[in-house]
Amino acid sequence: MAAYEQPDVAKPLRAVGDFFAMSMDTVVQMFKPPFPFREFVEQTWFVARVSVLPTILMAIPFVVLTSFILNLLLIEIGAADASGAGAALGAVLYIGPIITVLVISGAGATAMCADLGSRTIREEIDALRVLGLNPVHRLVVPRVLSATLVAVMLTSLVVVVGLFFGFLFSVFLQDVTPGAFVASLTLLVGLPELIIALVKAILFGFFAGLIACYKGLSVGGGPQGVGNAVNETVVFTFLVLFFISTIATAVGAKATL
Repeated sequence: MAAYEQPDVAKPLRAVGDFFAMSMDTVVQMFKPPFPFREFVEQTWFVARVSVLPTILMAIPFVVLTSFILNLLLIEIGAADASGAGAALGAVLYIGPIITVLVISGAGATAMCADLGSRTIREEIDALRVLGLNPVHRLVVPRVLSATLVAVMLTSLVVVVGLFFGFLFSVFLQDVTPGAFVASLTLLVGLPELIIALVKAILFGFFAGLIACYKGLSVGGGPQGVGNAVNETVVFTFLVLFFISTIATAVGAKATL
């Protein structure tokens, strides 16, 4: 009779420790010259290319649906002129960050993980170490910074696209006065709320890049291992980014009171 094998409880703890060690190393290597500017530009374009279209396609129905529901309520109570305030609040503080989480997790982070994972199983990472080059400095740092930059741009894109289509939907389909819609945009949302949204985006991109790079560099088991790492990247990034979004929203709401 085969002996019962105890689960290796220390394995996930080691993985968490390795992740934090790589994260600290990444922060240190960010300030070490020379900066891999070419790799940073290429990765920024790479992540933006796979993320922009999904962001636009998700922002339109999310914001339009939110505007539609809010406008129904506002019309019922005779406050349709304040419809712009609801659209701005949703696009800047709630819908914008959620869409950024979904796109960065499902498109950007997985693309980076697959790229690094394929390099790992081809032993390119080991070749860099043999040549005396630090993979964290040459590969991880530009990817983390590019993910951070793209996340900020995606959040800004969601706000612009969401407000534009929210304006069109409210004005042309729900008979909201254009001037009243525009005038009420700043009723609930100002510079502090915009700063909170951008800080969220920075945190989203930074941690999504770290998780994707860690999973890509720790791939094992050949091509199947790359696929498993990509799937795990989606799950872990979703969990971490939604947790960060919740905490940041609560702290931001408390700070702006």
